[in-house]
Amino acid sequence: MLGPLILAATLSLDPQAANRFAHLALACVHKEYPNKVAHVLNSDRDVAPPRDLTPAFYGCYDWHSSVHGHWLLARLTRLAPDAPFAADARAALQKSITDESIAQEVAYLNGAGRASFERPYGLAWLLQLSGELRESNDPLYATIKPLEDAAVARLRTWLPKLSHPVRSGEHSQTAFAFGLMLDSGAGGDEMANLIQSRALAFYRNDRNCPLAYEPSGEDFLSPCLAEADVMRRILPPREFAAWLTKFMPKMTLVPAIVTDPSDPKLAHLDGLNLSRAWMLEGIASGLPANDPRVAKLRAAAKAHADAGLAAVTGEHYEGGHWLGSFATYLVTKRGIR
Repeated sequence: MLGPLILAATLSLDPQAANRFAHLALACVHKEYPNKVAHVLNSDRDVAPPRDLTPAFYGCYDWHSSVHGHWLLARLTRLAPDAPFAADARAALQKSITDESIAQEVAYLNGAGRASFERPYGLAWLLQLSGELRESNDPLYATIKPLEDAAVARLRTWLPKLSHPVRSGEHSQTAFAFGLMLDSGAGGDEMANLIQSRALAFYRNDRNCPLAYEPSGEDFLSPCLAEADVMRRILPPREFAAWLTKFMPKMTLVPAIVTDPSDPKLAHLDGLNLSRAWMLEGIASGLPANDPRVAKLRAAAKAHADAGLAAVTGEHYEGGHWLGSFATYLVTKRGIR
């Protein structure tokens, strides 16, 4: 099983940036509307407002954004427990994560016709949230554990049946979700071994990823970089270096430009710059220290981070309800061991 992730982020976390990110999440985790519900109706009884359907995670426009908004609050309060926002963040977590709300979340997840609910993206972020609470010895972990167990059970059923990876640049992508799941530690060694075996089966023999075709116009994840970023978690440095040479012989990337940040789909490219930045850093961290690609990868990561972080303003709710989570993942180096 993977070891604990570093907490050196506390040494470089910008207090003003952390405060800005925290307040973006605080402004939305209990903001019910506008709301985009991906919801299977089984009867008239399922016609209900989001706060009744999923009472822990009904804010931030959609379920997965609410989950990683809560993760943001858990992450930042863990790293900066004395920050001005910490008390409000703690109160927000306690308001959402209760025995009653989590029981309803479990019932909803296990409801008829919902086998693919938030799979894999939202479930991967849920495991990140529960992992953050577990690693910090937070009493709320015991409360959220039944939902973690339900998510792990759902993924254990699905992964052996998944015949091909999903290589999209949005929520359905498997490589990004695999990385979050591995880092979370949820499900112990059995889950980690399952994810690693599926990743190796899907990706080990891949060659010449078409990086020049990226991005699609609504991507917030890079299919090529995310695949490399999960493989560096699995392969030893020298083996990963050899795999990367065959998989991604060229690594020329420039930050994407968002033409309309008020458009919820076009604004995805701001998130792409952030996720590319942390994936480039992750790939560099998986190579031997003397690999000549490390400097180039880190320079590209910085260019993408600068572009992405400049867009995390909260001016438009289309980006404000989720970009703070991506920014927090980047600046706190959550995925770097």
